[in-house]
Amino acid sequence: MAREYNTELTNIFKAGVRRVDPENMLLTQCSLDGDIFSVSLPERVLEYNLSNYRRLIIIGAGKATAKMAKAMEKILGDRISEGLIVVKYGHTEELSIIKTLESGHPVPDENSKKGAETLLSLAKSADENTLVINLISGGGSALLCSPYCDAELECSLSEKQETTKLLLECGAEISEINTIRKHLSGIKGGRLAEAIYPATSLSLILSDVIGDRLDSIASGCTVADTSSFSEACAITEKYKIKERLPEVVRTILEKGVAGEISETPKPGSSVFDKASNALIGTNLAALKSAEQEAQKLGYNTIVLSSQISGEASEAAKFYLGIARDISRELGMLPKPACIIAGGETTVTIKGDGKGGRNQEMALAFLGELKDEQGIYFLSGGTDGNDGPTDAAGAFASAALYKKGCSAGIRLQDYLDNNDSYNYFRQIDGLLMTGPTNTNVCDIQIVIVV
Repeated sequence: MAREYNTELTNIFKAGVRRVDPENMLLTQCSLDGDIFSVSLPERVLEYNLSNYRRLIIIGAGKATAKMAKAMEKILGDRISEGLIVVKYGHTEELSIIKTLESGHPVPDENSKKGAETLLSLAKSADENTLVINLISGGGSALLCSPYCDAELECSLSEKQETTKLLLECGAEISEINTIRKHLSGIKGGRLAEAIYPATSLSLILSDVIGDRLDSIASGCTVADTSSFSEACAITEKYKIKERLPEVVRTILEKGVAGEISETPKPGSSVFDKASNALIGTNLAALKSAEQEAQKLGYNTIVLSSQISGEASEAAKFYLGIARDISRELGMLPKPACIIAGGETTVTIKGDGKGGRNQEMALAFLGELKDEQGIYFLSGGTDGNDGPTDAAGAFASAALYKKGCSAGIRLQDYLDNNDSYNYFRQIDGLLMTGPTNTNVCDIQIVIVV
């Protein structure tokens, strides 16, 4: 019987996603023994005596935060005084104590603003006798929108939305986007920790950024910010979008550079004296589990990297180059081989089509592969939503290329228009998982036989 390589690619991908299920991770790493709440990490164990606190508040934001909240309810139950999480539309779980608000992603909406205001209000209600547990995962930057304002300047939601769209379309890396977000926000870049202080806080964080930098995940709401207004301004100039930004945004950044607006909280600030941050899940953990599944299926495997970045179309050429070496028995693995990698690429938008970075990568891969046999590719987002679509990603193979040609579909036209979703939709090449309620960047898998 012929092997179903798309099925095997899907199974390898799903094995990686299962490993970073937020509920299972927290149930494994967190426990309550009497009054002692513990978090077991590879390098240390954090312990909190709940009898020392009159209130226990749970707050958070991100695509994976609902499952994290579900785990906290199972562990802490009625010890939780109150709570609120903000998640992407549809990325919910049934909760009994912690309230849920759904908001916009990747572009913030009115609920993003409402969520940030409500969450900040709850954070500011905490005092020295309160323990605040923050549940933070990727997506929090858009889901929580607290536009900068003071007596003289106010950045509106529409101006934040316009800025976000410009940043997403210009090809900036997520760390660069977040540098600007932090300096236009009242909650990012350590501002949430500032609001919580003098209460004790613990942030449980699921990483969706390359290198797992805590100050980049959800724009580092509870982490000291090492970036500056000057860096934010430099990024707008690098991508030639400074003059296209809303006037109030340019003014805020320029006043920040001039020292007329206070910087985000920096390392050494007292607002972090009672704050702890714990990384509970990463892209690399997902890749290692995907590798185990590939080995079970009989493949010679390698985890290439968890830090792939840059243009999605260029990354596609990189993966195909490796696959061709292996196909010609010149590469790092003997056939049958499975190369697994992850990270977060970008797409510089030139058209008005529909798609995401994973579908764009798969389409670029397919355009280079054409009808070359023995190579199969999948790129997918671990959250189940690639960009503003209902697909997690897409496949590429000679069979799919031939299917497109037979249907008379010009691949290059779709690639030029950034319309990868509609190309793959017509040839049944989309990976459809639905929301996974986790989020640790993307996974790419190449099979060579």
